[in-house]
Amino acid sequence: MVQYAGGHPQRKERQLNHRQPQTIQQLLQAGGGGDPALLGMDRAPLSFDQLRREVHGLGQALNSLGLGRSDRVAMALPNGPEMAVALLAVAAHASAAPLNPACRRAEFDFHLSDLGAKALLIESRGCPEAVAAARDRGIAVLELSAKPGQPAGCFALNAARSAAAAPKAGDGPAQPEDIALALHTSGTTARPKIVPLTQANLCTSAANIAGTLGLGRADRCLNPMPLFHVHGLTAAVLASLGAGGSVFALPGFDGLRFFSQLRQAAPSWYTAVPSMHQAILARAPRNRAIIAQTRLRFIRSSSAPLPPQVLADLEETFGVPVIEAYAMTEASHQMTSNPLPPGRRKPGSVGRAAGPEVAIMDEQAPKLLAPGRIGEVVIRGANLMPGYEANPQANADAFADGWFRTGDLGVMDEEGYLSIKGRLKEIINRGGEKISPREVDEALLDHPAIRQAAAFALPHPTLGEEVAAAVVLREGAQASELQIRRFAATRLLAFKTPRRVLILDALPKGATGKLQRIGLAKKLGLA
Repeated sequence: MVQYAGGHPQRKERQLNHRQPQTIQQLLQAGGGGDPALLGMDRAPLSFDQLRREVHGLGQALNSLGLGRSDRVAMALPNGPEMAVALLAVAAHASAAPLNPACRRAEFDFHLSDLGAKALLIESRGCPEAVAAARDRGIAVLELSAKPGQPAGCFALNAARSAAAAPKAGDGPAQPEDIALALHTSGTTARPKIVPLTQANLCTSAANIAGTLGLGRADRCLNPMPLFHVHGLTAAVLASLGAGGSVFALPGFDGLRFFSQLRQAAPSWYTAVPSMHQAILARAPRNRAIIAQTRLRFIRSSSAPLPPQVLADLEETFGVPVIEAYAMTEASHQMTSNPLPPGRRKPGSVGRAAGPEVAIMDEQAPKLLAPGRIGEVVIRGANLMPGYEANPQANADAFADGWFRTGDLGVMDEEGYLSIKGRLKEIINRGGEKISPREVDEALLDHPAIRQAAAFALPHPTLGEEVAAAVVLREGAQASELQIRRFAATRLLAFKTPRRVLILDALPKGATGKLQRIGLAKKLGLA
């Protein structure tokens, strides 16, 4: 039997201490041997013992192919239990770089080159665009194939031993300071940057999340988030497994199938981005019987601001608290969170510091501001990345007096609750007047016919930028652009009221379900 280093995390108070796991190998010790760890649609559960064997086995296979702790392995796999196990195994023994399998050829070319990937892991006969890009660069291609009839997450790895360098059998599992995960930033306005997250970064964030949510062995997370995004990996998978709980890994988010998946998974919680919550709410009325049978004890939302109206609808629909958290890739996900009851939740706020230190800094000078003052949100702590990879200029811009500048505009109240006013790059500058898109969103969502709203900057010849908005109406509802603009004018100052309102069937979103306001005017044909 394979021996694993590390002890169990504290179950009463999951605070950082000398017993806190600092590597993924240690984190996977939390679950009881026969307890379920991973589940999937119509599959038998994978126990913690089986998970640890799978992770160890793939680690040995990587070592035998010459891949070890310092080597980057890109992954272009579909979501599900196999992706979860493979990601855990690669991150535990090498440096994992999960990619969206829906990327185009040029994107794979960029990612593989920029990351310096030594190998590419794909599903058997899958992702031809990624394979072509890898082979053009002489990068080894490793194929993963699920084992029919085996528990969720079991797979075989097919690779020629000569595909990589000499074996690294003595390389061993990763250490706390080793880079476990490498992710590219979105690159909306500039060249994407590489965010390297260490073993300790990820384990710290997982413990922070588990502590915030009071996770334990009885908890099961239903995860619709993609695993090439830090939200799905850290909040759903690592936090659950590190608490000895289980994860039901979906093949992706499908609003039409979500309630049947909810019934099969029987989770105690799920985590998602606001656009997913809104899609779930749209189908909730016809699934009341399933909702009545759920064993949910809370719902979590993160990665984008959750409008207070949506939070209220979720709590009324499911009868459980909705916990909104504030997160970003550079912080291994979570930075702040609203607490579980009996702690006070503040709709419209992303809660209090939940792991790292959080403060508000003057945008013009490295000076921390008092409560009630608006400025840039800054953080520091053990879950924060060591710095962007091979990018000294980006690091010089991102760090000030030991604090990491998030790029978000926010304000903290006297009780330490943080409210996000928007991304600094997304703030609309109308002739010198600064407008938060989120404020416009929330005003529009008060309209009874509107289900989703997104304000954005529209180029203007003299003012520089003007306010525009895109909305999605509720099923069966009707409203004209003029009616919506007049409604907004009753809730917003004149200069904040949208001059254009587009009524769409769906809002354009990125691969992780997040709305991308920057460039939205051009995407919608308005610029």
